[in-house]
Amino acid sequence: MSPWHEPAVTRGLFRLGRHLVLAVAAGLTCPTARVTAADQPPAATAEAVAWVTPVVRARRVTHLTFDSPAAKTAVSYHLYTPAVHDREPDRRFPVVYWLHGSGGGLQGIPQVARHFDAAIEAGRIPPTFVVFVNGLREGMYVDWKDGSMPIETVIVKDLVPHIDATHRTIPRREGRALDGFSMGGYGAARLGFKFPEMFRTVSIVGAGPLQPDLIEQAPRAGRRRAEEVLARVYGGDRAFFTAVSPRTLARDNARAISAGSLVRIAIGDADETFDNNRAFHEYLDSLGIAHEWIVLPRIGHDPAAVVDALGDATWTFYRAAFAMDADAP
Repeated sequence: MSPWHEPAVTRGLFRLGRHLVLAVAAGLTCPTARVTAADQPPAATAEAVAWVTPVVRARRVTHLTFDSPAAKTAVSYHLYTPAVHDREPDRRFPVVYWLHGSGGGLQGIPQVARHFDAAIEAGRIPPTFVVFVNGLREGMYVDWKDGSMPIETVIVKDLVPHIDATHRTIPRREGRALDGFSMGGYGAARLGFKFPEMFRTVSIVGAGPLQPDLIEQAPRAGRRRAEEVLARVYGGDRAFFTAVSPRTLARDNARAISAGSLVRIAIGDADETFDNNRAFHEYLDSLGIAHEWIVLPRIGHDPAAVVDALGDATWTFYRAAFAMDADAP
């Protein structure tokens, strides 16, 4: 199990995903697409690197691939499409880019898709596409220092342009959002703060690692596991870890992030990463980056519990992101 792996991956990790994502994708089906129907989780897989994942079978979810110049191979993603998409062929939709936690993220896709579908059908948020990004099992949403896993580049340079080119998106920052829990929250902060011109909305939930030093402060990981991740992803280079961290990116791009971005941090006060999240919240305050800071009493590093504790606050956040009337149901 990896350092920032959510508990009960087969059930809970992506129950949180039910709440947390934003990105737009619509439309034109890719010839490699396979539409799935029955809500049935995929078979377990143990490979450490899988640019093309197994198909997840879920209602209104499609398994797609695209050719990635950065990865030099095909890369997969899953796409939730709202029902109205087929009824309104000229309509464009916002996109939620959901960044999973460590472990690969496949098991929770059906639950996440159902959760978004129910909110859309109830009018709580506008119809949106949800892109379930393939961030590998422990990819950390960063280009690895040795160049072997250019995950950031695959997402930003290859996936997002592919989504805009092949689906009916709103192809600007206001139509894109990042969301994620644990490793995915770290990834949302990284990519959102590095590329504020691409993503207006950034949701950072139960995130890690947000601390300045991975080895000395590694909640959930333990020193040995933290050292393994530092070695594998960051080349054992603490300076590199710091250079690509959300903290450094927030500092370097504070003005651009503050120019209309919508940012939130949500964390349970019983989460082992709480102190690091609070310090990150205070750091953003010191940079003048406006954001919502949500503390959930008596909630640990448990995505299902976080979802329940957030309640309608998640949909309120999405309504603001999508400029919906605040009085919508």
